[in-house]
Amino acid sequence: MTGPENISESITGTVQSPGRVDKALADATDLSRERVKALIAEGKVRLDGEVASSPKAKAEAGSSFAIHIPPPSDPQASPQDIPITVVHEDDHLIVVDKPAGMVVHPAAGNPDGTLVNALLHHCRGQLSGIGGVARPGIVHRIDKDTSGLLVVAKSDVAHEGLAKQFADHSLERAYLAVCGGHPMPPSGTVNARLGRSDRDRKKMAVLPDDSSRGKHAVTHYATVERLDHCTLIECRLETGRTHQVRVHLASIGHALIGDPVYGRTPAPLRPILKALDFSRQALHAARLGFIHPVTQNRLSFSSAIPGDMRELIDETGHSNR
Repeated sequence: MTGPENISESITGTVQSPGRVDKALADATDLSRERVKALIAEGKVRLDGEVASSPKAKAEAGSSFAIHIPPPSDPQASPQDIPITVVHEDDHLIVVDKPAGMVVHPAAGNPDGTLVNALLHHCRGQLSGIGGVARPGIVHRIDKDTSGLLVVAKSDVAHEGLAKQFADHSLERAYLAVCGGHPMPPSGTVNARLGRSDRDRKKMAVLPDDSSRGKHAVTHYATVERLDHCTLIECRLETGRTHQVRVHLASIGHALIGDPVYGRTPAPLRPILKALDFSRQALHAARLGFIHPVTQNRLSFSSAIPGDMRELIDETGHSNR
């Protein structure tokens, strides 16, 4: 990301699967059917040069399409006095340890109470403007229910420098996770392309290697501790795709414990999760390392496993003591 996010975008291509326009274009892009329907209603979709009039219209295989996506109308984020854990801060960037349950930036359904709202208060508005008014300073994200380390840019030069490192995958990122079962081999690599699921456009899924959709993704995992019906593992990311760790581990049969979207908790562990009131994916961004984009110094940070995951590990480790 080297420029403003609030710019328009055009998607062009050819229909591969004939059928309703909304389904055909959703299949050909990373857009959901609901998003395609909304864009058709706004007159932003052309099929063979003509404005598409209805999502129910027929699209033939080989038809060309063009979709104009207008810039998002970001809501103005406002400062809020929300406590945050600051791991490092200087004139150009800030590293925070985000708790599980906190959304990174305002969006539909989460207009405030986010990390951005807290940062605007803490940094007195001094965040990079590249991300737009709703996402100032945000270079990368971690899911609402994932805890751990996140770096945020306070200056535009830092934002651009960090974005370059994310783009060329030169940052160090390591996650600690508790997954179901015991991976075999205990350490390995998942190299699988990720994109929108055909069955549920709100979810990500592993796609065929020769797919024209999605993005290349690589996750290295290693067993840290074998537990009862589950395993504490470390995951190192070569790439940073949406839900990467969660989808990759689920794809090899070892979904994260507590993951409400991609996992199913092993039956013997359900009473433990209920007793602990553990209701999130067991995933923690434990290490983050990068070159400071201004000073060029190497920075490395670590975050201890949070209390809820520690309790889960302790409870499931009883039979192995």
